[in-house]
Amino acid sequence: MDDELVEALREDYRRAPITEAERAMCEYVEQLTRDATQITPEFHERLRKVGFNDTAILQITLIAAWFNYINRVADALGVGR
Repeated sequence: MDDELVEALREDYRRAPITEAERAMCEYVEQLTRDATQITPEFHERLRKVGFNDTAILQITLIAAWFNYINRVADALGVGR
């Protein structure tokens, strides 16, 4: 992966040089991470509009949720401190 792209994503994905589909995915994952109870059908429709099908949306959701889960486990156990 391009180091400049990684840095741009780290700073602010909204301004990073990524596709509309990638940006929609990041917005969805950010909301899922911050408060999944606020995911509305509009999030799914936006993902479909930029080319993701229901299987892809499920995969995005599962992967993001798994990373959120495993990071919380690691944080709670003090991994990396």
